[in-house]
Amino acid sequence: MTDKDNSVNLKSDGAKAAGAYHHGDLRAAVIAAGLARLQSGDDGELGLRALARDVGVSATALYRHFPDKEALLDALADEGLRRLGALQAQAWLKAGGGIAGFKATGAAYVRFAHDEPALFRLSFTRQMPDRKEGGDGGEVAYNLLRAGVGEALPGVKDPDVAALHAWSLVHGLAMLILDRRIDWDEALVDRVVGLTFGGVD
Repeated sequence: MTDKDNSVNLKSDGAKAAGAYHHGDLRAAVIAAGLARLQSGDDGELGLRALARDVGVSATALYRHFPDKEALLDALADEGLRRLGALQAQAWLKAGGGIAGFKATGAAYVRFAHDEPALFRLSFTRQMPDRKEGGDGGEVAYNLLRAGVGEALPGVKDPDVAALHAWSLVHGLAMLILDRRIDWDEALVDRVVGLTFGGVD
């Protein structure tokens, strides 16, 4: 069997369902299929074989991109962090930066957890100790956090501690919502985030 025969079966039902696989972009297609499973609540089937079926390839083909399931889960978690960072960056820009932008990034963090609970949990429960040079998918989010602390609290002596304080606030709020300790209320999220991200209005 050739590599081509082993890597793609365009007649597969899984390929039709995924609709995303194009030769040469298998890694991205598998990540997209994994994200779709997480969003649908089917996170119990995130194995290489299940995702290979989704994109219409053999499981063997995936080993070129993911040596094992742990590598696949790390890739999904990293993509979750990248999405979070992108959403926060958009919120920052839309609010015009500054303190308003800082508050918007905090609310966007909690909103992402609410909208993508399985991906959010996966992204923050993976250890992923071996990082490639240049950081991970959460780098954009953390850089925004540090920048926001600098603008909202210009006189702070230790920006890393202040950033951790702000992060703890939004992460704790997100987890309270995910664990159903409090109900989702976007207006309430904005008010709570505002207490730390810019003071009381």
